[in-house]
Amino acid sequence: MEGLKVKIIAGIDNYDIEKVLKIVKAAEIGGADAVDIAADENIIKLVKETCSLPVFVSSVVPEKLLMAKECGADILEIGNFDAMYKKGMRITAEEVLEITYRTIELVGDDTPICVTVPGHLDIAEQVSLAEDLEDIGIDLIQTEGAATIDAKSAGARGLIEKALASIANTVELSKNVRTPLMTASGITATTAPMAFAAGASAVGIGSCVNRLESEFEMIIAVKAIVEAVEAAKEKV
Repeated sequence: MEGLKVKIIAGIDNYDIEKVLKIVKAAEIGGADAVDIAADENIIKLVKETCSLPVFVSSVVPEKLLMAKECGADILEIGNFDAMYKKGMRITAEEVLEITYRTIELVGDDTPICVTVPGHLDIAEQVSLAEDLEDIGIDLIQTEGAATIDAKSAGARGLIEKALASIANTVELSKNVRTPLMTASGITATTAPMAFAAGASAVGIGSCVNRLESEFEMIIAVKAIVEAVEAAKEKV
C-alpha cells in the first residue's frame, strides 16, 4: 500500500466494459495510483492487460474475491456497499467481519485486503469494527459517508456536505487505529485535502470521475484531484 494516495473507482456495479476501460485509462494518464473495478472476470482480465496501475476489485461475496485473485487482482476489497444501499439494504459490522474472515479463509494471506467500514453505523460501532479489522491484520481500511447523502447546497459548500460524513469518520478512526485509512464517498479535488488533514493516507474517488462522459473530461478531473492531493500531502 506504500505510495497509494489516489484510487479511482469505476463502480462496484459498473459492468460496462467500454466505460470501465475509459475510466481506467483516464486514471492512468491523469496520474492516479490505483483503480477499483467490479468483480467481473472479463473486466478484471481486460483491465490487467491494458493498465499498469494496481487493481482493486470490490465485492461482498468472498467467492468472487477469490475469483478476482485468480484473475490477477492486486488488492481485494470488501466494501463499496453502494449496490446494496441502492436497494435499501444495510450491512452490519458482524456481517462485515464474517465476510472478512471467510475471504481470508479462501484467499490466504498473500494478497492485500482492504475493508470498508460502513458509514451508516454509529461511530462507536465503526471504531470497534476498525479495531477488530486491525487485530485481524487487514492492510487498509476505507471509510465512507452515510448510506445516502443529499447535499442541499450548490458549489463548494455542496461538495463539502457530501464529503463531510466520510471525513468525520476518518477523524474518529484515525484516533483509534494505526492501519492506513482511505477516505471515500463524495471526495473531490475540493475535499481531498480535508481527508488527508483528517488522517487519511489515501482517497477513493468515484462519481466525480466515473459520471463524466468523455475520456478527456475524466483525465482533467483526475489530474485536478492528484494535484490537490500532492499539495495536501506536502502540508501534512
